[in-house]
Amino acid sequence: MKKNHISVVFGGVLLLVVAMGISRFAFTPILPFMREDVGFSVETAGFLASSNYIGYFIGALWAGFITKNRKGFLLLAVLINVASVVLMGIIDSYTIWLILRFVAGVTGGLVFVLTSSIVMDYLAQHFLASWSGYLFGGIGLGIAFSGLFVPFLEAAYTWKGAWLGLGALSLLCVLITGFLWRKLVVTNIQKAPADDTPKLTKGFMPWFIAAYGLEGLGYIITGTFLVDIIHGIPELQSYSSISWVIAGLAAIPSAPVWSTLITKYSPIKILSIAYLLQVFGILLPVFSQSIFSVFLSAFLFGMTFVGIVTMTTGYARQLFPTKSGPVVSILTTFYAFGQIIGPIAASKLATHYSSYNAALIFAGSIVFLGLIIIWIGCVVTKKSEIIDIKNV
Repeated sequence: MKKNHISVVFGGVLLLVVAMGISRFAFTPILPFMREDVGFSVETAGFLASSNYIGYFIGALWAGFITKNRKGFLLLAVLINVASVVLMGIIDSYTIWLILRFVAGVTGGLVFVLTSSIVMDYLAQHFLASWSGYLFGGIGLGIAFSGLFVPFLEAAYTWKGAWLGLGALSLLCVLITGFLWRKLVVTNIQKAPADDTPKLTKGFMPWFIAAYGLEGLGYIITGTFLVDIIHGIPELQSYSSISWVIAGLAAIPSAPVWSTLITKYSPIKILSIAYLLQVFGILLPVFSQSIFSVFLSAFLFGMTFVGIVTMTTGYARQLFPTKSGPVVSILTTFYAFGQIIGPIAASKLATHYSSYNAALIFAGSIVFLGLIIIWIGCVVTKKSEIIDIKNV
């Protein structure tokens, strides 16, 4: 892999560190400290999370319509994203927080879809599509950074300092990407003729999209509340931030690992394994609250959610190789829609039952339902319509 190829991929990794690992998921390790200091409820936390995911839904959908000057839109979006993180540590107002989390969501959705589209298109043009899995390691790297730095920043400067410190780290990542991508030329996407548009309403894709939406609904409950769940267990409270680091570290290599597996074996079988492992990880804290079980839950979460994103977007791109932007956008939009519902539903269940257990059972059941939908889609769809990417 040539130096300029590495620069493009690494720049994309850093953008996902910012928009996904930090802007989106840093809320998870910071949440327990905000709740303790400000005193807001689990329901309030759920609304803050869902505000971000409503924005993410809009951003992902919007990105699918951006066909010109994608690089310019992307860099502008990520700068606004960084500003939203910094302002979380400066402004002390719940209403403003809702707005800032929404803005972070819109720009995060734009950054994820545009970065994925630009980098995957670049790699495909240079016959390096197999390297696309490394791009999504940025999500795990950002999660690990947030889990590692938040406890120290919070101890020294309170939760506000955690937002400011992560904002500074995000800005550094953006500046590095700007340097690495200074010579990158991103071509405009040509609008396809009406009869050449992706047939997303036919064959296996509707089942695949629906399942991915349910995955978004289920996984995000653990993704939002895992650290707060562990923080609420007195004997495990000191391990809550470590659990998020474990999730991030597990997520870093998961994309290339799952990408390798999906090229050697049946994509649906490998996706099924990932879904089942995620369900097990989500439900584990319900039945066991030991150090080992919560760390294993965090590990399985990190290992599977990035892998499912990688495999789903990669497999869909094989189905529509020349339409990566619209296809990734529609998948991400449904995924984001599920994420809007997840935190609100989970917070309602946690408040009603005075425990997160009901929320976790709900999350695990929803992800498993998504897997069942994939299986049903396989049964009712002709085998010829399900591309085995093993030989691609």
